[in-house]
Amino acid sequence: MAVFEVKQGTSPVILAFPHTGTDVPPAIWDRLNDNGKLLADTDWHIHDLYAGLLPDATTVRATFHRYVIDANRDPDGVSLYPGLNTTGLVPETDFDGLAIWRQGEEPSGDDIADRMAGFHRPYHAALRAEIERVKAIHGVAVLYDCHSIRSLIPFLFEGPLPDFNIGTDMGRTCDTRIEKAAAEIAGRAEEYRSVVNGRFKGGWTTRHYGRPETGVHAIQMELAQVTHLASEAPPFAYDAGKAEALRHYLKDILTSIEAIALELKR
Repeated sequence: MAVFEVKQGTSPVILAFPHTGTDVPPAIWDRLNDNGKLLADTDWHIHDLYAGLLPDATTVRATFHRYVIDANRDPDGVSLYPGLNTTGLVPETDFDGLAIWRQGEEPSGDDIADRMAGFHRPYHAALRAEIERVKAIHGVAVLYDCHSIRSLIPFLFEGPLPDFNIGTDMGRTCDTRIEKAAAEIAGRAEEYRSVVNGRFKGGWTTRHYGRPETGVHAIQMELAQVTHLASEAPPFAYDAGKAEALRHYLKDILTSIEAIALELKR
């Protein structure tokens, strides 16, 4: 199967989707337990939510599921949030801390190495190529990493998650104007709550590629799924009405980031 999809655009903005894929090779699928086969930790419908909001943006989407291997984790297995509950490069549990693999079928070191070669590296090679291509055109590239998560997950965080969770690794991964624009627009959305560098400060993708001094900026947007799903439980159906209200603000954020990027190159 193709492990990623790329749509090339002319904008300085690149949208990355590491967690919307639901493809699981049969040999891996058979090793998941019933809980794992729910694929509950998918970033459900996020690529649909962003579709058409910035028509000239490049998009890079992983088609494989994060239970195969997580495209937004450090290849060396280093935790993004030391001391806090999280899931690893190849998760052993779901976001509720429950096992996802059949007993005795947990991925081995060799399995992880194979999945790195077959999934993680190809996805990031494609993403890196697009960053380089866009930067060659504009002199600057902005990677906007698109995510979502259930709003209530006690294993990972206390209480309800804000609706907009903006991550820039405490301002290290992008020009301050990019962070500020995203935060101001999210803050104007009175029906939603927002936070900058709260529980989610940007995953490995944001932290790895975001090097403002080189002209490559990165920002992560983690949306609470309650903002665009009918329910945060199976079948995780898309709610078009909720989504349309949210898309209004996401479009403003992306348009503003694009305008800032075009200013940065001058």
